Amino acid sequence: MWKRKIQLSGFLISSLGWVFVLCTMAMDYWRVSQVGGTGGSFIIKVAWFWSNLWKDCFTDSSGISNCRDFPVLWSVTAYVQGVRGLLMCGLGLGFFGILFCFLGMECTYLGGEDQMKDKLLLAGSVFHFVGGLADIAGYCLYINRIAKTNFSGNQPRGTLIYDLGEPVFLGLVASFFILLGAILYAVTVYRILFPKSPENGNGTQTYMAARSRGQTLYNGTYRPSRLYSRQYGSYKGSGRSSSYQLSTISKTSIEKMSERDAFV
Repeated sequence: MWKRKIQLSGFLISSLGWVFVLCTMAMDYWRVSQVGGTGGSFIIKVAWFWSNLWKDCFTDSSGISNCRDFPVLWSVTAYVQGVRGLLMCGLGLGFFGILFCFLGMECTYLGGEDQMKDKLLLAGSVFHFVGGLADIAGYCLYINRIAKTNFSGNQPRGTLIYDLGEPVFLGLVASFFILLGAILYAVTVYRILFPKSPENGNGTQTYMAARSRGQTLYNGTYRPSRLYSRQYGSYKGSGRSSSYQLSTISKTSIEKMSERDAFV
């Protein structure tokens, strides 16, 4: 029961993480910069410059936005193209991870035998983990670019200083959700796929001795076969036990005594 609960928790957490990552790719305000907003007149003039992975926009104080879509694929800024590629690779790996984990979960009736389901679940957890690392790398690349621009001392005068927006932080939290779900998956199948060998009190491994013709290597006692005969009321084997012989002798003596009393 605990195994199913952990697997369901991993499925919900990892799936929620992938949904958040997918949402961040379509969200605005990956980076935002504000110009103006200070006093000096009865009308406060302010403007916002913001960007995401697909366009660069300008919004004035009246709420009107003017956007410029990024050019074709091979003309996009290198770091933006890298972030896109890492996030898309992560989403692709996450799709296969969700599929394998769904087939390998104990509560589903797909995927074959228990051993095969455990292997599918372990493979799915690996896909989730690698996809989550790819997403973290993409978000960290974007953060590094913004931080490099902000803290560089040789920027020309008038360069906009951008701050990180909500999608970046949401994506990082989602990536850690994915990694947590992958760990929960792996915990439930690690002991089944890689069992530990039994050990005795001295810390050394023990081995089970093979039985040969009803005799063990430990005590050397004879064990008859398990075929039961109703005709004789005993076990059939190559030999008779001492208890059987005693019961036969007592039965014979009782019959002889009854015959002698009848003759008298």
